Amino acid sequence: MTPGNNGASTPEDDDPFGYLYADGQAAGATPPDGGGGYGYPGSVNRVRAVGERQYGQQAQQSQQASQTAPTAQYAQAPAQQGQGTYGQSHYQAPETFGGASTTRTPLPGSGMGGGGGRGRGPNTKGLLIGAIAVVAAVVIGIGVAMMGGDEDPGGNEAGGSTPSADQNTEPSAPASKPAKDEAELPKIDAKTLRLEGGTTVDTQFDGAEAGGGVYVTGFNKVGAKVVWAVKDIEKAGTYRLDVRFGIPGVDADATVVVNGKPNTSPLNMENFIGEKRAPKGDWEKGWQTTWAPVNLTKGSNVIEIACAEGNQCDAVLDQLSLSRG
Repeated sequence: MTPGNNGASTPEDDDPFGYLYADGQAAGATPPDGGGGYGYPGSVNRVRAVGERQYGQQAQQSQQASQTAPTAQYAQAPAQQGQGTYGQSHYQAPETFGGASTTRTPLPGSGMGGGGGRGRGPNTKGLLIGAIAVVAAVVIGIGVAMMGGDEDPGGNEAGGSTPSADQNTEPSAPASKPAKDEAELPKIDAKTLRLEGGTTVDTQFDGAEAGGGVYVTGFNKVGAKVVWAVKDIEKAGTYRLDVRFGIPGVDADATVVVNGKPNTSPLNMENFIGEKRAPKGDWEKGWQTTWAPVNLTKGSNVIEIACAEGNQCDAVLDQLSLSRG
């Protein structure tokens, strides 16, 4: 606002309580008479809500006056304590009216008020020490649990070697023996076979696995043979006849006869390991293994290995065995 006269009888100049003061009475202010008018002559009675007045802008001229009943009460109210210039009031703190004190009560150990000591914040050092103690206790507990080991439902420690009283300490029963049809099949040294056709035994060459290193020789002519009487075959079927033999680095073969019936294919006794490992003429390095299928009946069977017409029989025989083919 700028200094100067803003004109008479403006709403801003109205003082609803002017009749209470000498200068107001000199200016013609009158108390309310029940007709709704009071104040200075020609004044405009307008009731506004708090904060509605806008300074620096023209007030709205179309606003209607509120009810006059509250206005009469305003006229009878005494002057407010601490009121300075007419129509203006000063703010006073709640403490001046005897209300509840807003003074903050210092917390114990906070350093506020009292002795005027130096202010301190929360005791963060104590909190940190407490947190470290909790973590240490958890770590120690985990370590003890790991060292002690888990316990099984029976009360014994996992991995412990001492069984409880109600546990069976006897060794487990051995696995059941194989059925008769799964019994171990026979194995025999060639020297114990029935030798026919000029075959005989010898120990001249080292390397035979039969007892005493004894092998069958003299097999290198037609008609020579060994006969194996096999008993107690539990189940008829095709089996495998395994033969360990020796050759002087030269391929050989023979005929297998089962219960008087020759096999259609010869028993192959060639030099499987090659000339570098079994050179020609070296009997001691020529030990090898071959096999042939044989059809056996249940019970007793007769197996022959013979040197027949067309066979190359320059070989010695070490051991024979049967296996499931």
